Amino acid sequence: MNNNLIRRTALVAAAGAASLVLAACGSNDDASAGHDGHGSSSSAPASATASQGKHNAADVAFAKGMIPHHRQAVEMADLAPGRAESAEVKKLAGEIKKAQDPEIKNLSGWLDSWGREVPAEGAMDHSMHDMDGMMTDQDMDSLKKASGKEFDTAFMEMMIKHHEGAVEMAKTEKADGSFPDAKKMAEAIITSQTAEISRMNSLLGKN
Repeated sequence: MNNNLIRRTALVAAAGAASLVLAACGSNDDASAGHDGHGSSSSAPASATASQGKHNAADVAFAKGMIPHHRQAVEMADLAPGRAESAEVKKLAGEIKKAQDPEIKNLSGWLDSWGREVPAEGAMDHSMHDMDGMMTDQDMDSLKKASGKEFDTAFMEMMIKHHEGAVEMAKTEKADGSFPDAKKMAEAIITSQTAEISRMNSLLGKN
């Protein structure tokens, strides 16, 4: 009996010691996870700040360039409902506006968080006209005066050029940028706008 009692006591003691060791290991794991930015709520703000700070000059240039570029595409798309003859062109214009409006908001938000100035609405200097694919004031005026099939053709030819410029800007961001969300957007722009270029070329009978 005494031997059994001693054995049981030893087993209980061993189990207790094992649980203490496990608890100690667990707390060490939690502590190390917290240092890595995981598993600790107190580390969340620090990791968020770190991710916001992970940007470089290429990310800033991408955001500052893409905002006016997208705004012009949206301005062009806004002309389609009242001027286009083709239902496909109207549909495409709607899709362009739907995709690019939220991207403008995201790009503006990033610049704000980085303490950088967001390009003002309508602030189009000559350097922006030299940007990849941007239309001149004369281009925009001629598009506003067109209607029917003439508008459809002019809109698609201009938007192809515009999209090609955006794709080049996105490729530069993908290669040189460091902000993960900006690089992800650049990838999405390359994919979606390359597909839209193909669609417009097909509608123009160029494929």
